[in-house]
Amino acid sequence: MSVSLTNEQIERYSRHIILQQVGGKGQEKLLGGKVLVIGTGGLGAPAAMYLAAAGVGQIGLVDFDVVDLSNLQRQIIHQTKDVGKPKIQSGKETIAEMNPDVTVHTYNELVNSANIRDIIRDQDYDFIIDGTDNFPAKFLINDACVMEKKAYSHAGIIRFQGQLMTYVPGQGPCYRCVFPTMPPKDAVPTCRQAGVLGVMGGIIGTLQATEALKYILGIGDLLNGYLLTYDALTMTFRKVKIPHNHDCAVCGDHPTITELVDYEQPACDLRNH
Repeated sequence: MSVSLTNEQIERYSRHIILQQVGGKGQEKLLGGKVLVIGTGGLGAPAAMYLAAAGVGQIGLVDFDVVDLSNLQRQIIHQTKDVGKPKIQSGKETIAEMNPDVTVHTYNELVNSANIRDIIRDQDYDFIIDGTDNFPAKFLINDACVMEKKAYSHAGIIRFQGQLMTYVPGQGPCYRCVFPTMPPKDAVPTCRQAGVLGVMGGIIGTLQATEALKYILGIGDLLNGYLLTYDALTMTFRKVKIPHNHDCAVCGDHPTITELVDYEQPACDLRNH
């Protein structure tokens, strides 16, 4: 998709345009870009806001929950006045106030095996951001993106730690290459049990948005084939190389997972992700 920048857009995105790696053509790519954010919580909130500020032309927001007071410690797309409001509505309103160039598509749904591929196909999204907080959703999103041949960013945060990786179809490992199966019940504490430093969502969610922007622009090195971890207490990043598992059940040479399934493992209260 190619668009012509207006004078107002040239001013709004001037700091992008002067970048040699972006320029006017790159900004046109962003305005023609489409990113789906699944979950408008700790990770999805900052990711969606920075994508909107950058001028990504179409952003999809998927969430089935309403804003809770405990969300506001980290989910910066929502405000106190939004408590009780559907998260997708609050997110859409915030983005509309931030940047009128952006069209927001909303999906007031809990993603599951029956609807996730249709949601991804709805606007033929270029890139998917996994902003969920539970293992059933993360495995579902991974498998759906592999099957739909869509690039996506996985991330997770807990306490003072965060991690992320990027999957690009045919170019490296998927989430299941690193984590083949879900952990046993109660092996990992829920968000209510463990807690999370509020800024962790901003740090890791913004990195997810960075990966989406780089993918659309076709610049730089993505976290494809790497797991990036961050520890806020020691202020350290670690980048670990991950090989593609040719025996992976979903993206391997002979996949055994060919249909999506819904996992039943209990997850933490999604109002607080």
